[in-house]
Amino acid sequence: MAGRFEKQPILISGAGRGLGEGIAKHLASEGAIIGIVDIKGQSAMEVAEAINDAGGCAYSYGADCGSRAAFMEAAQDFASDAGPLRAVINNASVLVYEPIEAVTEETLDTMLSAGLKSVFWGVQAFLASRDEDAPGNILNYSSPVAYRGRPNTGAYTTIKAGIAGLTKVLAGELGPRGIRVNAIAPGSVPTPATEGFVTPEQYEQRAKNIPLRRNGTVEDVAQAAAFLLSDEASFINGAMLAVDGGIIAAG
Repeated sequence: MAGRFEKQPILISGAGRGLGEGIAKHLASEGAIIGIVDIKGQSAMEVAEAINDAGGCAYSYGADCGSRAAFMEAAQDFASDAGPLRAVINNASVLVYEPIEAVTEETLDTMLSAGLKSVFWGVQAFLASRDEDAPGNILNYSSPVAYRGRPNTGAYTTIKAGIAGLTKVLAGELGPRGIRVNAIAPGSVPTPATEGFVTPEQYEQRAKNIPLRRNGTVEDVAQAAAFLLSDEASFINGAMLAVDGGIIAAG
């Protein structure tokens, strides 16, 4: 039985590990041809190899997604390797938690480049390399912090709130061109990317404050992303899907 994304080229930024890696592997299992673009080229290559070894199809590209030229080139290379793009997932980000007075210009520039500029370039790269004869999909990453004020997340929250707003703008702007634009807001999900910022004890405490009384999993997020990209969500545009166990709703 063919998967929901059979032979569809889908480009994912920052998929060298964490949630991006998990989504890449899930979509590949449903037949998608995956393009992994990550600033850590070795990590991207290892994820692509794992997908290919499992019987899927993936290509890797080492590139700084905060650079327009680099992202555009990676998308063009992927389209050349796999065919015109059907979707892009703007997953790349840099996570730093610190008090507002500790935020340096260097940190802010790095986070804005990786987490916000990359979304603009990802959208532009998709528009330049998309399959004009098929519906298009753009999936962005926001976060519960865009809706709930959490101390020490000033830069990260600003970026994720910006993405939430941009998603709505793009849904209206690109909808007439047959492109759906949605976002997911993953909650507390342990991944290698968060190991340096959240301890196991802190994750245990977080679970106690989540209505479902557990942290999320990478597969929880991957399944939500797959739904929004699928034909089952063909009339969903401009939505923000919370994948957080109810933490936003509960307040």
